Amino acid sequence: MTDDTVARLRTAVGRELPRARADLERLVRIPGIAFPGFDQAELERSAEAVAELLTAAGLTAEVVRAGGAPAVIGHRPGPPGAPTVLLYAHHDVQPAGDEALWDTPPFEPVERDGRLYGRGAADDKAGLMAHLTAIRAHGDDLPVGVVVLVEGEEEYGSDSLGALIEQHRDRLRADVIVIADSTNWDVGVPALTTSLRGIVNCVVEVRTLQRPVHSGIHGGPVPDALTALARLLATLHDAAGDVAVAGLGTERTSTVDLPEARVRAEAGVLAGVELIGSGALTDRLWYRPALCVLGVDAPPVDGSPNALVAAARAKLSIRLAPGDDPEKALTAVREHVEAHRPWGAEVTVEPAGHGASCVIDTSGPRAAAVRAALRAAWDGVDPVEIGLGGSIPGIAAFQDAFPAATIAVTGVEDPHTGAHGPNESLHLGEFARVCLAEALLLVEVARAG
Repeated sequence: MTDDTVARLRTAVGRELPRARADLERLVRIPGIAFPGFDQAELERSAEAVAELLTAAGLTAEVVRAGGAPAVIGHRPGPPGAPTVLLYAHHDVQPAGDEALWDTPPFEPVERDGRLYGRGAADDKAGLMAHLTAIRAHGDDLPVGVVVLVEGEEEYGSDSLGALIEQHRDRLRADVIVIADSTNWDVGVPALTTSLRGIVNCVVEVRTLQRPVHSGIHGGPVPDALTALARLLATLHDAAGDVAVAGLGTERTSTVDLPEARVRAEAGVLAGVELIGSGALTDRLWYRPALCVLGVDAPPVDGSPNALVAAARAKLSIRLAPGDDPEKALTAVREHVEAHRPWGAEVTVEPAGHGASCVIDTSGPRAAAVRAALRAAWDGVDPVEIGLGGSIPGIAAFQDAFPAATIAVTGVEDPHTGAHGPNESLHLGEFARVCLAEALLLVEVARAG
């Protein structure tokens, strides 16, 4: 890549950044949430706003759906014989959660200390704006054909994405697919994500009684369901905190590691609380199964009667090692629960959603083009190849539909972004680098052919 190309596109991206910032803030103000119970009209409004932005950038764009939330597909042809790049992002966001934990209203973007705060400011409306800024920076001289797919239910599990890809397979076919929904190693250090854990959610119900009964008259010999559930949940980890469910795979190991202080600080671990599990922290975060309890259905403390609880439920979330199969993992959890039923309690396990893990091949000239673009945008800093502990189920759908395509998983986030939590934020300096990297990526992919 020539210095002239880098300088020219750096100038062009810098020219476009104020407009990108304004458009991003407009999108953040739209609370498009695909979860049930939220105003779906806002999700429709979000999709329409995305379609308007793509159209204004010279793409032919429309809102589409395949039985789920509205997505947007845009297309702009490149020069004859040029490769095609599919640029993926999502316009839906996580619920804000407890707004009392936010320093400023979650859907009103605010800049503080070089970061833009707001739900979706990073995950993933900034990913969409990185795509748009790269396209805008090239003006009328786009070196490749581009297809933009902006999903509307990624945060809710991408249930209809596979059907959407199948319906529009010919329109979405590409040589390179850029998934702008991951993170970088640190502020000032880019990353290329090469694997993601899968996910299986399920609801475990424990039942010991036909109905609640007096805790004084029957307490002692008669087990209550909540205590039985607590004992069952305790069997899911061993004494060190490693997942104790047999049959959950773990085959990969990391070549880099994170200092414990960084992990503790990023997660907000309280002083004196130990980290759980064994082995390298990156292995625990990226390549090994993890299991947590997301919620429990039981009588609330306030107003609870002196009665033995007849039934209790817990929702479990299991993150799967890259390459592990969700159906096999659910079977392993079900067999573990059945084998560890406390006191013969009745136990059921019901699935509550899943997403496939994936491993991404980063070999070949197109992947080298992606790395070259990242390196140039970060002024010679090589990208770190990382795993991701979270899940992006749509990547596996792209791999299945377009097995010959090179997939590059990049992102606008950094360790301080706080995605899915209160005070989510985007580092504006890193956002500028991401935009430049993607503009350069289009040039490099064209050269790679």
